[in-house]
Amino acid sequence: MPIVSEGVPFIVVPGLLGVTGLMYFRQNFLMGAIAVLLVFVSLFCIYFFRDPERKIVDVDKQILSPADGVVMEVSENGGEKVIRIFLSVFNVHLQRSPFAGTVASVERKTGKFLPAMDPKAHIENEQIVMAFDTKFGRMKVVQIAGILARRCVAWIKAGDVVKKGGKIGVIKFSSQVDVYLPSSADVSVKAGDKTKGGLTVLGNFI
Repeated sequence: MPIVSEGVPFIVVPGLLGVTGLMYFRQNFLMGAIAVLLVFVSLFCIYFFRDPERKIVDVDKQILSPADGVVMEVSENGGEKVIRIFLSVFNVHLQRSPFAGTVASVERKTGKFLPAMDPKAHIENEQIVMAFDTKFGRMKVVQIAGILARRCVAWIKAGDVVKKGGKIGVIKFSSQVDVYLPSSADVSVKAGDKTKGGLTVLGNFI
């Protein structure tokens, strides 16, 4: 299975240290235990930074999930509908565009690292706001850092043309992804629903 490039250092460094430790410190219980732990960290990071193949079906008015996770909340805010998705450390952490269009802007906002479940996280935490111009209007996807997720990475820039389900970024460790839609959008998911990036239909444009 492919691995996102951002995960390579997290895999290689502990993996090499762990294997080296097992080769030279097997007779030392403490060092051996640390070496085994490092190997497990490396293996977990291979799992964490996986990039599974997804067969994207582009139905014109459908809105696809940008991420694997669980819907935290569906609400309305300032004339927009907002779908908030929580990603645990066991979810795939790369993000996909819910719609086709042109990237209008990509803006990083510095901030705190509150837990994703904190109601202020989407306001105060470090995040990257991606705006898209689509045939149905301007939409946003927001990557939000969490208590463990200290780094959001955007793979797109203003002017890029993206396909629905196309890869747009990754968040390192547990986090949150929000989708902002026009108030006219017909949202078909609710809090507690599980999502798969590029596969789960969040709703439809009217």
